[in-house]
Amino acid sequence: MRAALYALILVAGSTNAMADDCAEAWYQRNLIYKQAGYCFSTPRAIRTFGNTDCRYDAMDRIPLSRQEQATVAELQAFERAHGCPR
Repeated sequence: MRAALYALILVAGSTNAMADDCAEAWYQRNLIYKQAGYCFSTPRAIRTFGNTDCRYDAMDRIPLSRQEQATVAELQAFERAHGCPR
C-alpha cells in the first residue's frame, strides 16, 4: 500500500488528479473499515459501502491488525497533507 500511496503523491499534478487521489485514499481507508465491520454514519459512506453486517459503531472499537492500522494512518496522513475533504 505504501508504494501505491507514493504513486498517488507523484502523479497528482493537477486539481482533478488530486481530487481523484483524495477520492481513492478515502475509498481505500473506508474499505478497510467496512471489511472490519464498521457501521458508517455519513451519507457518502453509507451510499458507497452500506451498513449490511456492520458490528462496530465506534472507530476505536474496530479490531484492525497492525498492518491495517498503519495503512489507515498513511492514508489519513496523505489526506491531511493534500487537504482532502473529509
